[in-house]
This record gives sequence, structure tokens and C-alpha cells, in this order.
Amino acid sequence: MHTYSILTDIQLINLLKSDDESAFTEIYNRYWKVLFQTSYSIIQDEESAKDVVQNVFISLWQRREVSNIQSLKPYLQQSARFLVLKAIRSNKTDSRFYDRVKEITSEILNDDPLIFKEQQNLIQSLLNTLPENCKETFRLSREEGYTYKQIASQFSISEKAVEKRMSKSLKHIRDGLNWELCVALIMSSSL
Repeated sequence: MHTYSILTDIQLINLLKSDDESAFTEIYNRYWKVLFQTSYSIIQDEESAKDVVQNVFISLWQRREVSNIQSLKPYLQQSARFLVLKAIRSNKTDSRFYDRVKEITSEILNDDPLIFKEQQNLIQSLLNTLPENCKETFRLSREEGYTYKQIASQFSISEKAVEKRMSKSLKHIRDGLNWELCVALIMSSSL
């Protein structure tokens, strides 16, 4: 009988490859908290962070016989990074994540005006690829400060139509910026 808490990660990996559920439990107990904290610090959503951690350990168990893990903690952290990116790309995170990206982006942009200019150019390029009605709706809302009601009145459309245009515009911009900002955010996070 092993005293699993005193085993090294390499020993646990070898036992895991032999279908040792107690070794898996020890790995889980050692690393779930740091993986959760890391995931939560990025996506700012408890349920999404829990899902990431759960999926990391499910994958570890399912791939236990074929994986060639040299160093357990970095392997698990890289898996968590990948699953966080996957959750972000599939829009399983909510607005709190985007608020966090906005906050971090503001900090970065205040420190480096060249990054700000680059981001502005990227946003403008993304806006230029939108249909004209979406582009103008976005401009009136974000640059001129019009309400949805005022925009609806100006275009003689419903407020619901304005909401759809804004939603389409924001999704287009978010998707375009998402990958670049997420990579920067994850690389700047201490994992």
C-alpha cells in the first residue's frame, strides 16, 4: 500500500498509467486548487473555471495510458490554458470575462500607447468589414453616444433591430479581437 501524499509526481504518473485510481486522486488533490485559481483569474466565472478543471482531469484520466508526461504540473497547467482558450472561443464565458479583458487591456494600453494604437487599428479594420448599416449603428452608439431609441428613430427601424445590429457588430469585433487579446491575457497571467 502506497502513502500517496509522499510520492513524487513522476511516481504518481507511473501509477496512473497502471490504472491506479488512488494515484489519480492524489494528483487531483495536489493540483485542482491551483488549476481552478488560474482558470478563474482569467475567465472570472466560477462555473466555467470548475468546468475547465474537471475537463483537465477527465482528459488526464482518459489519456493516462498513452500520455507521455515529463512534468506533471506544467502539463496540467498547459491543459488548463488550452481549455480556457477553448471555452473563450466557443463563447462559454459571459460578460464578466470581457469586463476582465477590458480592465487588463486598459492597464496595458495606459502603459504602452503603441499597443493602444495597434488595437484601435485592428478595431477599425474589423468595423470596416461590417455591413454599412451595422457599422453606422455602431458608430452612432459608441462614438456619438446615441441611445438605441434615438438610433431606431433616425433609421426608422425598431429598437429590437438596433439591438440586433449592435449584437452583430459587437460579436464581430469580439471574435476578431478575442484570440489576440486572450493569448496576451493568458500569457500575462501567472499560471
